[in-house]
Amino acid sequence: MFQLEDCISIVTGAAGNVGAATARRLLAAGAKVALVERREDKLRAVHSDPGERALYVTGVDVTDTESVARMADEVRAKWGRVDVLVNTVGSFRGGERFDALDLEAWDFLFRLNVKSALLTARAVAPMMIDGGGGRIITIGAAAGLRGEPNLSAYSASKSGLMRLTESISHELKGYGITANSVLPGIIDTPQNRAHQPDADTSTWVTPEQVANVICFLASPLASGINHAAIPITGRG
Repeated sequence: MFQLEDCISIVTGAAGNVGAATARRLLAAGAKVALVERREDKLRAVHSDPGERALYVTGVDVTDTESVARMADEVRAKWGRVDVLVNTVGSFRGGERFDALDLEAWDFLFRLNVKSALLTARAVAPMMIDGGGGRIITIGAAAGLRGEPNLSAYSASKSGLMRLTESISHELKGYGITANSVLPGIIDTPQNRAHQPDADTSTWVTPEQVANVICFLASPLASGINHAAIPITGRG
């Protein structure tokens, strides 16, 4: 098990499938975790008794600058610093050819998949710089590595997130801060099972497998890894 005692972590989307698995994994490794979500009821349904090392930060819109700044202020007031930021917020939309694409869907995916990571990284970077280092981890997707039919907006947004993470990694490396992406394939979630009822789910990656890689990147074992994009595709 990775040992992360005294590690101050933020997990956005902490009630989501990957976010919840990541938060639980970090807590099990000894970290203190700020559980960030928009709705408190969703967060408490997943993390009913997270213990004294967890901080609920709710009512947060990660696409809004002021809301994200408030989130960072709450963590600073509680623990004084941030060592690890894990951005799990994101969404999927697809099924339309590029010339029939609803432009609202395009804007929605870039706002949720890219802008949210930019705003949260900007909000916590000063604390990491003051603290002498940190880790920024974003959740991309294997679809961001290449364009796929009828996935132009999703693939482009996840590719944009990868490029953003790489730029952050270069710009902050002089402060002891690393930035890396993980790129899951199809994740075994209730939503994906409902969408693909006849799929062979044994080839999919689980939220726990994704969380394991995230926690590795957050641990001292990954101190030499920067601007990486790590595929996590299971047997798919």
